[in-house]
Amino acid sequence: MRISFPYLLMFSLLLFSCSSDDNASDNNNPQSEGIYFPPLASDIWETKSLEELNWDTNELLELLDYLEINNSKSFMVLHNGKIVVESYFDGHTNTSPWYWASAGKTLTTSVTGIAQDEGLLDINDKVSDYIGTGWTSTPLEKEDLITCGNLLTMTSGLDDSLGDNVSSSNLQYIADAGERWAYHNVYVKLQDVIASASGQNWSSYFNTKLKDRIGMSGAWIQNGDFSVYWSNTRSMARFGLLTYANGKWQNEQIIPEAFLNDAVNTSQNLNEAYGYMWWLNGKSSFRLPQTQIQFSGELIPEAPADMYSALGKNDQKIYISPSNKLVVIRMGSATDSENLALSDFDNQLWFRINAMIN
Repeated sequence: MRISFPYLLMFSLLLFSCSSDDNASDNNNPQSEGIYFPPLASDIWETKSLEELNWDTNELLELLDYLEINNSKSFMVLHNGKIVVESYFDGHTNTSPWYWASAGKTLTTSVTGIAQDEGLLDINDKVSDYIGTGWTSTPLEKEDLITCGNLLTMTSGLDDSLGDNVSSSNLQYIADAGERWAYHNVYVKLQDVIASASGQNWSSYFNTKLKDRIGMSGAWIQNGDFSVYWSNTRSMARFGLLTYANGKWQNEQIIPEAFLNDAVNTSQNLNEAYGYMWWLNGKSSFRLPQTQIQFSGELIPEAPADMYSALGKNDQKIYISPSNKLVVIRMGSATDSENLALSDFDNQLWFRINAMIN
């Protein structure tokens, strides 16, 4: 395991004495410190020490041990954009690519908002307005009910029990659009919508409108039925930072703020804990992939109530907590058994994060 601390511990007392007065006001006033953005074409990324934030170094060591024994590849914590913790495990490095899995759905969400802001599409329009009819095998009157917004909110009404293939023969009717929440790979049709509306292929539009504008690396790779984004950990953190900053990178608004606000709040009345492919904490109930059961309580009880998350298969995580000024990234293999999004790891991880920051 390699642990990277932003400042040497030998300077901790000096840093603490110089910053303790500032910490009190900074921690209570979100506007007292501007958000930091790393340069676009550079490995430079400013840091903060744990001592500067009054975080517990001993608890950090416990946290990193927990991450290592639970199959992690990388872990990052940003505070208002600056790196506080950056650690790599199992031979992974800061340049190693890893898959985002379904955490990458939120990239498609963001680009949908950008395309709408440019007047290329409207999420209230039918999907077939952009990619033609017959993209499902449902009766035309049922297909015409499915909007781009239904794909964003997982309310297409298509049968999720038939697997992840999105060919028309595999997209079959089970309920009217908007009447059933089900986690479904059909969201990827939004990439076809954007390609058709923009006159570009999906990757080109994504690169130009999002990736290059915030200095991300990585690429979309087709893997069977899935279009999966791969990048290094810092690129995932850049996207998390963009979202934390309400869609703005430095002085440029990249994701429309109003759209992003809708994306990270409850988007329909079937699953309180789901926005536009963002998972929402602090709600009174939630639903999970591959089940129609509604569970009572918060999605991740140990996590901040205002937190929203991009969650991917086998515990790929982007956590954003505005009240704590945090962006947290975890990449790696499944911590226990294979899972599609949420696992017990989320709650256990936040128990240990809380011990460090509180």
